[in-house]
Amino acid sequence: MNYVNYAFPMTIIRRYSLGLACTLGLLSCTETKTKNVPAPTPTPPPTAAVNEEPRDYSQYTEPIWADEFNGGALDQATWTYELGGGGWGNNELQAYTNSTDNVYLTGGNLVIQARRQQSGNNAYTSGRLITKGKRSFQYGRIDVRAKVPKGKGVWPAIWMMGSDIDQNNWPKCGEIDIMELRGSRPTELISTMHFGNSYADRRSKGTTKTVATPLSDDFHTYSVVRSKDLLRFFLDGNLYYTFTGSEASPFPFNNPFFMLLNVAVGGDFDGDPDASTVLPQQMQVDYVRFYQYK
Repeated sequence: MNYVNYAFPMTIIRRYSLGLACTLGLLSCTETKTKNVPAPTPTPPPTAAVNEEPRDYSQYTEPIWADEFNGGALDQATWTYELGGGGWGNNELQAYTNSTDNVYLTGGNLVIQARRQQSGNNAYTSGRLITKGKRSFQYGRIDVRAKVPKGKGVWPAIWMMGSDIDQNNWPKCGEIDIMELRGSRPTELISTMHFGNSYADRRSKGTTKTVATPLSDDFHTYSVVRSKDLLRFFLDGNLYYTFTGSEASPFPFNNPFFMLLNVAVGGDFDGDPDASTVLPQQMQVDYVRFYQYK
């Protein structure tokens, strides 16, 4: 391309520049301006979830919900019978039923009873109750006052599962075992956290607390206090285990969870009943209570 040098007289350039300046000045004078426009409202910080800050056990004094089991029948607006056999992933031997042979209320207590009783291919029957889809719990203190059974192969449990289990299968949803007991070792209280990205990635961490006399001898209060990134476990109001957010990845334990109460028979946890096992065996639950602080 050839370069062409167009030389304009300087007077023309000055007149053009002056005219442009005047035109721009007129435009600026006739521009309509909006007055008194309010400043944009800043986005507020995220609201803290209720009770996410940890407090002392004794400060959780506000009763949010409870089942005292004082009625004549199970409150089915809260609890669902989870039914069936099939080993439940642990080679268990019982079938769970909704029969009053296995689950009933008496004297202000819920009774979950394991029996030597044939049901289909299962030589034992028992009960398993859940609050899934009916009642969930997040931050606060759960108390369960119960008297647990004993005997080789008898496996009582007070525990929780993530309410999102239908979207995030176990163990991604998380599992909180507040109390498990090997019936052959009734002085050992076991509390375990289960987590992981998938079944192949399943992991757990917990503790075993040994007590002086069998837990099956009397009622005890089993508690978990859930705060953000922190879970604390108590027996009769005494702290025995702490689990923090740095101990699990992913950490699903800030989410809502539902309750489970059951007595299993046999399987991987304590083996199968033997000649020393006396049946029926009962877990008696005086109450389940949920507290928060103000």
